[in-house]
Amino acid sequence: MTRLFAKYLAVLAASLLQVAHAATPSVVKIGVSAGAHAQIMNEVRRVAATHGLALDVVVFDDPARIDAALASNEIDAASFEDAPSFDTQRRRHGYALASVATTVTFPIALYSRKLTSLSQLQRGATIAVPADREGTARALILLQNFTLLTFRDSAGLHATLADITSNRLNLRIRQVPRAKLFDTLPGVAFAVIDSDDAARAGLFPARDSLGLEDARSPYANVLTVRESDCTQPWVAQLIASYHSTDVAHFILTRYQDSVRRPW
Repeated sequence: MTRLFAKYLAVLAASLLQVAHAATPSVVKIGVSAGAHAQIMNEVRRVAATHGLALDVVVFDDPARIDAALASNEIDAASFEDAPSFDTQRRRHGYALASVATTVTFPIALYSRKLTSLSQLQRGATIAVPADREGTARALILLQNFTLLTFRDSAGLHATLADITSNRLNLRIRQVPRAKLFDTLPGVAFAVIDSDDAARAGLFPARDSLGLEDARSPYANVLTVRESDCTQPWVAQLIASYHSTDVAHFILTRYQDSVRRPW
């Protein structure tokens, strides 16, 4: 009986070892979108390699495919979208994915051709915000942070113009499609423009804006993995590499404050 039990323990130990090896890929594949996410992750790869973690940065031409690729085991982790967008995709498709850390924030900001400071903003001025639902809500949160208006707490990340409870300067708020916000600048006091659209117009939040979103915005981007991998040692190593001093220095040097760190 003792020999049989010992043999059972040996087989069990071997099986557990095989499972452990299977759960820890020799090279961790990380899906990213092109641009800053890929550039930053390449620096993370360099840092991770010094700690024995090998990363393969997989750049997707179509970021909409990344969550599905992660859910279907084509990649092991992803870094390309903000927290609300990730939550929406996870619920919509039933993906067994989890956010394990924040990465960077691409801040929306207030841009103007008429003002050099918000203190110059006149009562009754017209401003422009993104017309889509998420863009409007994000803009309203930023305007509330600058004490220009308030809206119902219950609206949260889904605030609309109908949720505004005070507008101390009686600002006229125009909702404009994102792609056309830059074109409104000659005719409005300021426009709230997201990072991607601003960059396409040659604008950078840290250099050109009247004010920008906080790094710890609820719209900070996230690092995601499958739920089954959350407690794997390589995930903790990956987070530590991303949140390292070297990567922080890279982000500050490369992007100044136009890409912000919420950690």
